[in-house]
Amino acid sequence: MTLALDRKTANLDALESEAIHIFREVAGEFDRPVILFSGGKDSTLLLHLAIKAFWPAPVPFALLHVDTGHNFPEVIEFRDRVVAKYGLRLVVAHVQDWIDDGRLTERPDGTRNPLQTMPLLDTITEHKFDAVFGGGRRDEERARAKERIFSLRNAFGQWEPKRQRPELWNLYNGRHRPGEHVRVFPLSNWTELDVWNYIAREKIDLPDIYYAHEREVYLRDGMWLAEGPWGGPREGETLERRTIRYRTVGDGSCTGAVDSDASTIEEVIAEVAASRLTERGATRADDRLSEAAMEDRKREGYF
Repeated sequence: MTLALDRKTANLDALESEAIHIFREVAGEFDRPVILFSGGKDSTLLLHLAIKAFWPAPVPFALLHVDTGHNFPEVIEFRDRVVAKYGLRLVVAHVQDWIDDGRLTERPDGTRNPLQTMPLLDTITEHKFDAVFGGGRRDEERARAKERIFSLRNAFGQWEPKRQRPELWNLYNGRHRPGEHVRVFPLSNWTELDVWNYIAREKIDLPDIYYAHEREVYLRDGMWLAEGPWGGPREGETLERRTIRYRTVGDGSCTGAVDSDASTIEEVIAEVAASRLTERGATRADDRLSEAAMEDRKREGYF
């Protein structure tokens, strides 16, 4: 048992050290970095690591949230509370603004996750952000497994796999032409279990929906979805009250819950350790649109 604990501690220490190094590297290489922050567990972990990286100085980056308007209220409340607690600057790109002025059109299925790309790229351009921190991890999805820690995006914000650069000996190449930017993923080498073990060790606060609670949900395509402004249930779908929790949070129209009694972080860790499905594969309908759904969106400029 002691050996296992020592290994877990060493693993978390190494992951933390790597992430802090990446934050400091970006601070030294780029002029206007920004951290994508939604209030979800991965972006909250990112912010925690950024605070550690620069303590006792304040975090030298702004935060950016592309708000679909279909987020869970508990997560938005948590986001705003964290921003106020640390005195951070939050830039919010509201997808609804792009819909209202005609730059975007609502999808027939009601999901707004794929609509985030244009607001994200427009906001990056408007604020001249040259490095954008994201909470993506390689264990989440196959397209993300292909991506480097420093991921160059072209002048259109698109990901080009052939332009990925080698990252030997923790050396990161942030060079980019005017109009290009770099997405930076300090959590690339973390797993979902690493994230939860670190959250437990550091006593990081999260939105309550990550833990078991009762909620009215309906079943669609094998996932429990919640009723909300995004629509549903449809004809033939029935609301029922169940004890569930969320493994990941995003647009409410495509983020499913899982049946769970895990109400403490220790119980969540045990549940994650026993799972054989990734969090996105189990609970994100937008990743099921096609075999290459995520990779297609990344090529367009998605997270």
